[in-house]
Amino acid sequence: MWAELMEVPNRYVAETWRELFHAEGIATRLVVAAPPEDAVASDFTPRKIFVPDSKTHVAREVMRKV
Repeated sequence: MWAELMEVPNRYVAETWRELFHAEGIATRLVVAAPPEDAVASDFTPRKIFVPDSKTHVAREVMRKV
């Protein structure tokens, strides 16, 4: 299962966090946080970052260190 870790304002920030988590060995999923009626997501659409349930404590520790 995946747990939501945070919501970020755009794709650039989401990709930056993803690279940081991958460097620490944490898998991530990025999901567009737009309402379902929006058919097209842009680079400026908010994103949610998900990590595996077993890695949430590690991801929070990485976030705390940054």
